[in-house]
Amino acid sequence: MSVAALPVPNKTQGAPFRVMPGFKLSLGFTLFYLALIVLIPLSAVFLKTFTMTWPAFWSAVTSARVMASYRLSFGASLIAAAINVVFGAIVAWVLVRYTFPGKRIVDALVDLPFALPTAVAGITLTALYSTNGWFGQYLEAIGLKVAFTPLGIVVALTFIGLPFVVRTVQPVLEDAERELEEAAASLGATSLQTFVRVLFPTILPALVTGFTLAFARATGEYGSVIFIAGNMPMVSEITPLFIITKLEQYDYAGATAIAVVMLVASFLLLLTINLLQVWTRRKSGK
Repeated sequence: MSVAALPVPNKTQGAPFRVMPGFKLSLGFTLFYLALIVLIPLSAVFLKTFTMTWPAFWSAVTSARVMASYRLSFGASLIAAAINVVFGAIVAWVLVRYTFPGKRIVDALVDLPFALPTAVAGITLTALYSTNGWFGQYLEAIGLKVAFTPLGIVVALTFIGLPFVVRTVQPVLEDAERELEEAAASLGATSLQTFVRVLFPTILPALVTGFTLAFARATGEYGSVIFIAGNMPMVSEITPLFIITKLEQYDYAGATAIAVVMLVASFLLLLTINLLQVWTRRKSGK
């Protein structure tokens, strides 16, 4: 059957022709899939937590050891995401604006934390930053200990979060209109003024998105952290590890209670950052 013989849809009669299924079918499948993959597992966590009394729940989520793990997990995640915003933007700028030997290799290395198993990343970072490691031996000589300290956690979270910022900012820089930068330069603007007033507002929403993704990834990271953290209670014990410890002790209700706190706190932080991103886009659009 030739292509010319295929029936041509008549857009003047009824609804317009669509390649994909209609809105109702697509929406129904979307809601079903999200419920199956996201909502049902999350609701199970809340339902398990509801089996606890309020005093038991409050005691489980506010003990001194748990509070220390909260501060470490969220604090290290924020620091790592902030570091990635700065250096991830620089890496994206270099990959977009410059041509140099081995550029494709560097571009591929950015995705290495995506492909590398987290446990392998943790073992590798521990070997590098331990007392006898390639980097650790020189850092300890100047009094800076990385492995088995909170600093090591920040290093691991920075490693796994870098691709989120680079891959978010990179396409925005590629689509940025260089004519605007040239126009600003022709009007006498310095390089710093051009970056602050022309380029930075363009990439700011992408930077916020990259920060959000890197932070969200870091808060739940486990495999790459446990090897380099040292896992010392009240010092270098992250919340995901504490949840695993509760599960190993068959304290399922206590583990889900801590997981609920992490889930709610992460959601509120992400919601705040997303609202900030919407406000930034509206402001830049004006």
